Amino acid sequence: MVIPCFNEMRRLPTSVAGVARWLLERGRPFEIILVDDGSSDGTGALLQQLAREYPQVRAKTLPRNRGKGRASAEGVDISRGSLVLLFDADASMPIEELPKLEGAIAAGADIAIASRAVLGAREIDQPFHRRLLGKAFNRLVRVTLLPGLRDTQCGFKLFRGEAARYLFSQLEIDRFAFDVEILLRARRSGRRVSEVGVRWLNSDASSVSPLRDGGRMVWDLARLRVGSVGRS
Repeated sequence: MVIPCFNEMRRLPTSVAGVARWLLERGRPFEIILVDDGSSDGTGALLQQLAREYPQVRAKTLPRNRGKGRASAEGVDISRGSLVLLFDADASMPIEELPKLEGAIAAGADIAIASRAVLGAREIDQPFHRRLLGKAFNRLVRVTLLPGLRDTQCGFKLFRGEAARYLFSQLEIDRFAFDVEILLRARRSGRRVSEVGVRWLNSDASSVSPLRDGGRMVWDLARLRVGSVGRS
């Protein structure tokens, strides 16, 4: 499991404790890789503390903020598992939904992505404006780059380990549109992507700003569309 972290002093201890407890109860080996994306609130020190408390936790700190995509790539790079899960620090996706993604992998998918927009999905307490903007962005992605995928941005994705390490080793987009690049590369390389409906809980402290990040995400989509990134 890879968890990118930026200024997560408040939420991270609870998220890691819950995830570790659930995974330990399943009785299977696991690792939790925490990547500090140049936080300014002491998250880096917290990661080191969590690594001392939990033998399954490994921590990595980036010297400056590079973006969620870059932090995810750095974590995937040092992963060792046959499966790699991307997981948001706010735990808006309950870890209990993981068996649904594992089922899709067992059925033959190389990547299983959680979705808030397919049969069986439930969004809880998502503000109307965020839901509207999210649907608009995903429609743009579907029309321009990834037909058939209805929700590329949910921060809960399970990869076969080989696929994760190969795809993230080529990542060019460092910030929030990185999911689109990874899924586009997956399709171009012939890997199967399965979209799975899940239960999703809104986090009021989301680090995504529609005004600050929305324009950058659309610009990154344009770059992917014209091929200036994502072709290597």
